[in-house]
Amino acid sequence: MQRQEGSGLGQGRYSDRRVLVAGGGGFIGGWLVGRLLAEGATVRAVDIKPASEWFQLHEDAENLSLDLRDLANCQAAASSADWVFNLAADMGGMGFIETHKCDCMLSVLINTHLLVASRDAGTKRYFYSSSACVYNADKQATAAVAPLREEDAYPAMPEDGYGWEKLFSERMCRHFWEDYGLETRVARFHNVYGPHGTYEGGREKAPAAICRKVIEAKLSGNHSIEIWGDGTRTRSFQYIDDCLHGILAIMDSDIRQPINLGSSELVTINGLVDIVERIAGIRLERRYDLTAPQGVMGRNSDNTLIKQLLGWEPSIPLEVGLEKTYRWIWNELAGGDVAAGARASSSIITGASAP
Repeated sequence: MQRQEGSGLGQGRYSDRRVLVAGGGGFIGGWLVGRLLAEGATVRAVDIKPASEWFQLHEDAENLSLDLRDLANCQAAASSADWVFNLAADMGGMGFIETHKCDCMLSVLINTHLLVASRDAGTKRYFYSSSACVYNADKQATAAVAPLREEDAYPAMPEDGYGWEKLFSERMCRHFWEDYGLETRVARFHNVYGPHGTYEGGREKAPAAICRKVIEAKLSGNHSIEIWGDGTRTRSFQYIDDCLHGILAIMDSDIRQPINLGSSELVTINGLVDIVERIAGIRLERRYDLTAPQGVMGRNSDNTLIKQLLGWEPSIPLEVGLEKTYRWIWNELAGGDVAAGARASSSIITGASAP
């Protein structure tokens, strides 16, 4: 891994760091590559997708298309890396993970082989992106859910398929530290959203899906929206900027145990639609599909530990992050700047409840 001549890099807190971002062609990975480059790191980005399909492609990085389920590819990717960030996984929103359990669980090969390759390459520090789907389902049985603490992952009863893979991979990270001395860091992501994310095709998550549906209703003149479930389930959603700050803060820290990385701002799915309607300046008729995948009744992040250990927690308000996400998806679907029109009509429906 060599720094590119004439790249203009070399300044910043990571100017001495050679970094691998696995999953660098994905949503969070693409943003992380950009942030690391801005901090002066030499970055190798790896993704299974061809570069033409990457969410963001940074020319100053070394960009490779490799299937990291294969050990030899992991060895090539991790070669000479001081730090490894593993954000690679076959995953998506609830509609995907409920119908692709085997595909999700096969991601265990990525983390296992990447840990082996990182150990053998002498990697100094390894970050694993876990998920709030590791938490015991019994702790998420009501919409008025108590925020989930890190210890609530045990006794184990995670999301079937995807959650089990994440929980097992957390344990692998722990044992690679215990047995081989590889410094591992594990963050349990709670729903990350923002621009340059998936918003259609079946892998999108609720914030992007709802933004897309509201935009489609506005563009088509058919002012109705289909909502999966009855709209009363609760979640928290973390804007990408908070996620990036948290990833790097955790990687820089001495925190070896899994830790929550998510917003504690709880919202119902109906409430999420309310916010996007306000941003769009429109009211929609709501049609509820009770047969669609819905997930647990409620999930929220208890941020006591991250505040205690880092003196920080994700704090970007949902409405602020959703407006930026909505604008980006609007430009993707329709082109132009939606901001002026949305602001002009938003006062009409401020505080509106579901019809």
